[in-house]
Formats: sequence, C-alpha cells, structure tokens
Amino acid sequence: MSRIALVFVCFGLCGLGASAAFAQSVTKPEKIEKAPAKTTAAPSTDPDVLKRGEYLARAGDCIACHTAPGGKEFGGGLAMETPFGTLFTPNISSSHQYGIGAWTSDEFYRMLHTGKSRDGQLLYPAMPFGTYTKVTRADSDAIFAFLKSTPDVRQPSRPHEMRFPYNQRSLLLGWRTLYFKEGEYKPDPTMSVEWNRGAYLVEGLGHCTLCHTSINALGGSSASKAFEGGLIPMQNWYAPSLTSNKEAGLGDWSVEDIDALLQTGVSNRGAVYGPMAQVVHDSLQYLTDDDIRAMSVYLKSLPSRAGSPPEPTAAAAEQKTTLFPLGKKIYEAQCAICHGAEGKGKLPHFPPLANNQSIQMTSAVNPIRMVLNGGYAPGTAKNPMPYGMPPFGQNLSDVEVAAVVTYIRTAWGNHGMPVTPQEANALRAAPLN
Repeated sequence: MSRIALVFVCFGLCGLGASAAFAQSVTKPEKIEKAPAKTTAAPSTDPDVLKRGEYLARAGDCIACHTAPGGKEFGGGLAMETPFGTLFTPNISSSHQYGIGAWTSDEFYRMLHTGKSRDGQLLYPAMPFGTYTKVTRADSDAIFAFLKSTPDVRQPSRPHEMRFPYNQRSLLLGWRTLYFKEGEYKPDPTMSVEWNRGAYLVEGLGHCTLCHTSINALGGSSASKAFEGGLIPMQNWYAPSLTSNKEAGLGDWSVEDIDALLQTGVSNRGAVYGPMAQVVHDSLQYLTDDDIRAMSVYLKSLPSRAGSPPEPTAAAAEQKTTLFPLGKKIYEAQCAICHGAEGKGKLPHFPPLANNQSIQMTSAVNPIRMVLNGGYAPGTAKNPMPYGMPPFGQNLSDVEVAAVVTYIRTAWGNHGMPVTPQEANALRAAPLN
C-alpha cells in the first residue's frame, strides 16, 4: 500500500498493497475483441486537474507497482512473482513509444473500468481492475492527465514469464465470469457523505480487499469473505481482518487509532510492517486528514463475519508447556527492555504485545517474521523517525524462535495458539517485503 497480492499475487500489501499492474502483453496473443475506436479528446493540462490526478494516483498506489527498485517513476519493470510465473509491470509514463503517451482518456478509462487494454486484450488481475472499475470517469481522467504529464521514460515493458497454460489470456474469460463485476461505485443514499467517500477509497482506488481477503485455489476471492483477512501469496505475510471481529479485526479499535495507523504507520494499538508499511509510505501518508478519516469511518463500520478462533488441542497444550519456559527466558533477555515485562509496550514507539490482536491471530506468520527479520514502521511526514525492531533470526534457533513467539502469543492473557519450530523454519527464507 500496497498493498504489494492478487489473483496471481496480492501485494500492497496491506496490506494495502498495493498493487496495480496493467500487465500489457509484449507478444501478440489472440485478440479478445476488436479494438475500440480512438477518440481525439486531449487530456487536461489544468494545474488543478494535474494536482488532483497526482493525489488520486497516490491514493491508488500506482508508483509502488509501476516503479522498479532503483528505476524511474512509472517506468515499470517491477517483477511480481506468482504461483504461475512472473509478471512484469509495464511502463505507464508519458512515453509515446513505451508508455501510455499515445493513449486517449477514453482508452484509459476503458482499461480501468473493464480490465481490457486499448487493443482489447484481457489484463491479468494483478492489475486490480476488479476494484478500479469503481473509479469515476472524472477521477480516471484526472489520473490520466497526471500520468501524461510525467517524464517520458524510454524503457520498453518487459515480457511476462508465465508458464503454460497461464500465458494463454483467453483463460481469463472464465476467471472474469466468476470474480469480476464491472461498474462504477454507487453511493449508498442511506449513509453519510463521509462514509461513502471512505467506501469509495477503500473499495476502489485503495483496493484493500485484494490483500485483506483470502485468495482461493482459483486465484479469486469470495465477496462473502471480504475484509476477513488472508495470507498474501508468495510474500508470506498475513493481512489481518478489517472487519469488526475482535479476535483479529478492528472491533476494539477507535476511529482515531485507525486514522493514526493508516496515516503515520503507528498507533496506540500497534504499527505496520511488511507490505503494509510500503502502502503507508508510498500512498496513505499523502492523503488528506478528511480522506483518512472517511476511510477509518468506513472500515470501522464493517460488520464482523469471521468465526471463532480454534479451540486449543491437547497437542497445542503440550507444545505450550514445552516451549513457554524457554520463551519467557528469551523474552526477558531480549524483548522486555522495549515491550515491557508485562508486554504493555512503550507508546508510541514500542507497541504493546499484551492484548494485541495481531499477535493472537490464528495465523502466526507475522509475529514469527518479526522475530526472524525485525523491521521498521514506515517513515512518514507525521512520524519521520520511526523506531525499529532488530532481527533475531541470526541469533535464535528455530526452537528458540518458536518458543518466544509461543510465549508472547499466550502470556498476559493472550489467547493465541503456540507455534512449532517447523513453522519458524519455513519462514526463514521468506522474502523480506
């Protein structure tokens, strides 16, 4: 967010992340339909429109996906690993030869709205057209005008490296039938203007559902499970529930705490790391206070739909009994200086671990990864010098990592399940972002 996850990989990432990729083909696959006629409408050059377009592009986190590490903004080339091969994000700079300089505003809107490129090709869902379809024509035109004003990046888009049969775009017709519903966002007349603005940002440009909804074997997600959380494929981070579920969602959070987390990366309830840190850094910190508040109001209104956490088993109880004493010893030696002997933390820089939902979630992926890899909350305008957590993976064995994570998940009244050394070992080689 970000954001950087999706049908083939959901990014954002906290997520957000985050995760727009037009995924144009550089070969010449079979055309799905005849290319629509071009129009001659020129993009606006009005400074106010360009400024709004830049703001909206930030809200959509376009830079994160369309800028490779060390590359020029919007020049594309970011590799997106998927279970089916590698996608490379395209150049969306103003370049007429390599970017979208030759596109029209109609073609750009049609791409966002329908998930089809200007020549009619179906786009891979790594470009989140399933949510971008909600973007209004006025906002689409502003984003397009801004992109047309960016520097010309003379860099060709790199061919995708998808394995057969996933390189056959005609297969996307079935996926679209199951998981894509075209249409702009329609305000709910029974809700406030603020709530509707939040819904538009969260469900549209923010594409939050792509990471915070579990992805099934077909690479899609069920609307009935929207915002209930899920593992981000390939990245091995868990995007928590954004519903009012109190086990792992926002049920106990205040709107002010959600505001702080989205805009600064830290709050009284915790901090963001992994893909969501990138979403906050590249996107959310630039949004206005009013838009952040609107998003928080909408998120806070989401109902709880997730079930109860699993009941402890005899094997889990034995695992806790075995690891808890060792975990307590490691915690007191390595962690208590920052997080406190009773896990209460030291706000705002060191988040509490006691009664921390992200620690107690059914999935233990995130606390394991934090112990192994450490990390920093994002540097933002309102928190320019964030405190970080050092990595312990080089000093702790798999058993020791499992022990300390088991301890923080079960101490101080926490109700998480213990973890195994095998789970810790499986995440040692996981990508850092």
